[in-house]
Amino acid sequence: MARRAAAAARLLRRLGPLASEPPVRGIPHTQYEFASRTVSSCRRFHWIPSLQRPPHGPRTNVETYEGKHSANMASEVQKRTFGSAATHIQRNPAYSELNSDDVSYFKSILGDNGVVQDEDRIAVANVDWMGKYRGASQLLLLPKNTTEVSKILSYCNTRRLAVVPQGGNTGLVGGSVPVYDEVIVSLAGMDKIISFDNVNGILTSEAGCVLENLSTFVENEGFIMPLDLGAKGSCQIGGNISTNAGGLRFIRYGSLHGNVLGLEVVLADGTILDMLTTLRKDNTGYDLKHLFIGSEGSLGVVTKISVLTPAKLPATNVAFLSCNDYTSCQKLLLAARRNLGEILSAFEFMDHHCIDLAMRHLEGVQNPLPASQYKFYVLIETTGSDESYDKTKLEAFLLRSMEDGLVSDGVIAQDISQASNFWRIREGISEASVKVGAVYKYDLSIPVEKLYDIVEEMRCRLGDNAEVLGYGHLGDGNLHLNILSSKYDDSTLAQIEPFVYEWTSSQRGSISAEHGLGLMKAEKIHYSKSPEAVQLMASIKKLLDPNSILNPYKVLPQSVL
Repeated sequence: MARRAAAAARLLRRLGPLASEPPVRGIPHTQYEFASRTVSSCRRFHWIPSLQRPPHGPRTNVETYEGKHSANMASEVQKRTFGSAATHIQRNPAYSELNSDDVSYFKSILGDNGVVQDEDRIAVANVDWMGKYRGASQLLLLPKNTTEVSKILSYCNTRRLAVVPQGGNTGLVGGSVPVYDEVIVSLAGMDKIISFDNVNGILTSEAGCVLENLSTFVENEGFIMPLDLGAKGSCQIGGNISTNAGGLRFIRYGSLHGNVLGLEVVLADGTILDMLTTLRKDNTGYDLKHLFIGSEGSLGVVTKISVLTPAKLPATNVAFLSCNDYTSCQKLLLAARRNLGEILSAFEFMDHHCIDLAMRHLEGVQNPLPASQYKFYVLIETTGSDESYDKTKLEAFLLRSMEDGLVSDGVIAQDISQASNFWRIREGISEASVKVGAVYKYDLSIPVEKLYDIVEEMRCRLGDNAEVLGYGHLGDGNLHLNILSSKYDDSTLAQIEPFVYEWTSSQRGSISAEHGLGLMKAEKIHYSKSPEAVQLMASIKKLLDPNSILNPYKVLPQSVL
């Protein structure tokens, strides 16, 4: 203990005295750069107020799209989709093919501007932001209200035209793009905020609202959204709810199952299901909204939402720390839960491969701890209501963690731009990974003590053929396993799958922690769910969508449908 205390004292002397000057205010939250400072000017133990992470990540213009895509190239999806070995499926012959009469009907209810046939615009909607999944839809529909969505689905159900609901198209498992020639129904035009209860913090909006726009709105009212994602500048709240998105605030505010109060959903036959309550308590019958949270548009199209927003707290701190091994990361998490308690709002971890990747491929970021390379890095955020109390609590926690040998080095952001840099590194890993070439992404829930084992095992399996990264929401037991290669190929995929699913299943984990199943993992659901559970899900699907027109080939195995 004496040696550890001495080491901590030396570390504190090297880092300098505790900062006492007032925090920098008024820096726009979209600013990544350090203005006139560099990361090396970060002072340890410095409080910063009301930090908000900057927008970045995938955008709806899909920069990865290469050239024009012919709507007739239905086989292209099979050539491009290397997300999972089980995605080689045939088009369901029960579905009708689009004709001119269909287009005329849609124009009669949406107008010419609501019916898009331009190849370039459709091409963007046909491909996911990674350029990994590509469909061959010939029609993009842009409804502006629930009634129009209802008319579209009613018609498509009668005609047996398959439909893909699409939000911001920022998903990672091929759930938001067509597989073949399904009609794309974009909710982007339904972006109105309907109401906000500023006493109870309840927001009601249409499903096409971009998450960042909602965040800005509620923050101006003194509240925050209960979820925060790297793709917040593009993703839409309806898509967030349909995939039960987790994100960076999960450790503090929990899942959308606990924060969504009500939904309006249009069923496959056009029925408008009004569950748009704003009540905190309602025990009258089955709580049907939970069927649609996380159903990925396969049971109905979410058109309106009401969500509980937490109060915006004034004091926020962001620390970027290093650890020598994964065991120290685990112990640090436990210590943070015990010692930071109610002010802990994020606990993210990254291995050094992630940091190296971010430094190579993210423009404008700087390594907060450039002096030495460590094996693991942890980003901790605290949010509270008492500046002095929170600051003292965090200082005591970090000092104790250094004395105990859990933390090797660390910095606390001194201002908003430094905090933005820390978050930019963590949130930008996914963005940076697609710049390498091919990336195989896996989103796993695993018991924390075993969480990094799969990363090390995958490195042994792949050797020099690929680079394996491990990062994610350690506080939630959620690992993002990214495997980078120069190109997609079947031999690499065969080394990854089904091993990654079998290993996760052996730990009683989940093969989809927050990204959903989509096309990539629809045939893999049995690794996480029992046959009885899958069969019950199929029964619900058949009840609500008997013609299976909603987001076909996704979520459930074709064999049970």
